[in-house]
Amino acid sequence: MKRIVLGLLAATAMSVSAFAADDKPAVIYDLGGKFDKSFNEAAFNGAEKYTADSGVKYREFEIQNEAQREQALRKFATDGNSPIVIAGFSAAAAIEKVAGEFPDTKFVIIDAVVEKPNVRSVVFNDNEGSYLVGVIAAKSSKTGTVSFIGGMDVPLIRNFACGYVGGVKATNPEAKVIQNMTGDTPAAWNDPAKGGEIAKSQMDQGSDVIFAAAGGTGIGVLQATADAGKLGIGVDSNQNGLHPGKVLTSMLKRVDVATYNAFKDGAEGKFTAGVNVLGVKEAGVDYAVDDNNAKLMTDDVKKAVETAKADIISGKVKVHNYNTDNACPYK
Repeated sequence: MKRIVLGLLAATAMSVSAFAADDKPAVIYDLGGKFDKSFNEAAFNGAEKYTADSGVKYREFEIQNEAQREQALRKFATDGNSPIVIAGFSAAAAIEKVAGEFPDTKFVIIDAVVEKPNVRSVVFNDNEGSYLVGVIAAKSSKTGTVSFIGGMDVPLIRNFACGYVGGVKATNPEAKVIQNMTGDTPAAWNDPAKGGEIAKSQMDQGSDVIFAAAGGTGIGVLQATADAGKLGIGVDSNQNGLHPGKVLTSMLKRVDVATYNAFKDGAEGKFTAGVNVLGVKEAGVDYAVDDNNAKLMTDDVKKAVETAKADIISGKVKVHNYNTDNACPYK
């Protein structure tokens, strides 16, 4: 996994002298905070990497409520910051409004599409990355029952769930997959206690591998599975190190690379608006292997997931996208 990360970021390496003097990037984190060990922290890591490479500092803001998205965007834009990266699909309405008010400012939204000439929309094929960890879950389960815990019940998270079930069923058609969402409000992203409760309920039903796509709530899921001697699967950032030997793998969503590249492109005058779709083929989603989970990833497991990965890249396997018809065909 380390080689993958270094390869991605090496491609964007540059000297300090390459940056414009007026380089003033900024990042706005979604609810849950920048140290959520997941989605927001991935954006933070990308921004930190940029500063380490360039010497250019960035501004940041952690929103505490819905109204602050628009306020933070407008404040940074007024102050001349650009590009401004905002993490999370819930920011779509705010960035639609503010980007129109500041046509010369470059904006980046992650996980949603905003069609403005000064907005880059970065979306990920979460279903493909989830398919990969579904393969790993099915190959690693001893009970034949695995499960999924989502955060807020929205199509984005249903897409994670659908891909996961697809990977599980492609590997073991007889497997049982339990699915639960944490809630239907933004609070669902930051409720570790409830995540732990749902995980315990799923384990009581026989699940021995649980994949959580739930932001900070997932921290509670990983804690509960580790305490019970079962296996959790992390998401977005590499969460393998949270409970070494107890986190089977993590589905990587390269929000760090998207943030880093947005800052870099803005500095070099190469910023482009439009939609960027990052899947397995583009190394935008993947699974994590490191010293913390190496013993869990047996040769049989690695062979199965690498085959699945190659098949997705070649087009032999097309993972269903829940967003295309708001339904999942896997049973």
